[in-house]
Amino acid sequence: YDFLMKKLNCFFFFYDLQYTEEKLGQAEKTELDAHLENLIARADCTKNWTEKIFRQTEVLLQPNPSARIEEFFYEKLDRKIPSRTTNAELLGQYMQDAAKEFGAGTPYGSTLITVGEYQRRLGGAEREFLQTSAINFLTPLRNFLEGDWKTISKERRLLENRRLDLDVCKARLKKAKLAEAKAAAAPDFQETRPRNYVLSASASALWSEEVDKAEHELRVAQTEFDRQAEVTRLLLEGISSTHVNHLRCLHEFVEAQAAYYAQCHKHMQDLQKELRVSADPSPPSTATIPGASPPSRSPNPSNALESSTLKIEEVKPPATGTRKAKVLYDYDAADSSELSLLADELITVYTVPGMDPDWLIGERGNQKGKVPVTYLELLS
Repeated sequence: YDFLMKKLNCFFFFYDLQYTEEKLGQAEKTELDAHLENLIARADCTKNWTEKIFRQTEVLLQPNPSARIEEFFYEKLDRKIPSRTTNAELLGQYMQDAAKEFGAGTPYGSTLITVGEYQRRLGGAEREFLQTSAINFLTPLRNFLEGDWKTISKERRLLENRRLDLDVCKARLKKAKLAEAKAAAAPDFQETRPRNYVLSASASALWSEEVDKAEHELRVAQTEFDRQAEVTRLLLEGISSTHVNHLRCLHEFVEAQAAYYAQCHKHMQDLQKELRVSADPSPPSTATIPGASPPSRSPNPSNALESSTLKIEEVKPPATGTRKAKVLYDYDAADSSELSLLADELITVYTVPGMDPDWLIGERGNQKGKVPVTYLELLS
């Protein structure tokens, strides 16, 4: 045991000495080939940005830092994360509980029940989005950071150790050759004591043996360094596959996000329609209630006159005075000066001087024409 500890301490001493001398410019350093250096730089860039994207996505999906810490411990303990009520679901529950207190038959209470139900639907859509995003996007990023990247880092540390071994062997061989050359220098034969020549020859033989040993260690170190460099290179080239995998996961994340927002938009549109129907005292649309009929179209003697004198294509909307209007019933234009209408659509309306008060100019996109006031609900 003591022998092994002394040997390890010796290795660490040479590593530290070599590393320090490299930093001070007093020792040569084996440089990696340009391709491997580029792979290492690309891998470091991938790791750094993947980590930032992963952390920020966590914040996006779960803004509460305490909840994120709790989920982190559940994952480390390999336990199932408990289902958590979303804020929208909690708000919906509070609204419905309040409606019970205020009275479900009151306008405020009934509206609270309706809005609360849609808030709970929004919360359910949010929970589904969070689960889908965690599985399809966060998990692959986490697997890379905690799996593939740790393996790459381990092999890179081994490569650095092999490089230090190689450079230590190179430095040792260089010193041994210098000592051998110095010992092999021609002795002074005028020396009165021949013992010095004998010692010089013995030292030369010892240094020659040391050179052979250093050369053998250098060959072994070079072989191990080349083998480790190849292993590291293969792992780093796998970063391209990681990019392909993360690209697929990113597409899935965007799809989940788009589906979530589309679902939320639909829920809010449905909620607006329900609230509009419950609060709108105007006659309902024929598209929603069977049997409802639009106002009868009474012939207007002045309408024919207006059609001949008022050129619709020349009418310009005023700078002020335009309003939005909701169409209550379908309307088929009688001639080219009128605009056909569909129930429940929104159009822009305004009047021009000299028009019959029962008619307005209506615009829908690039279409323009006269529309009857009785078919419209003017909005503020």
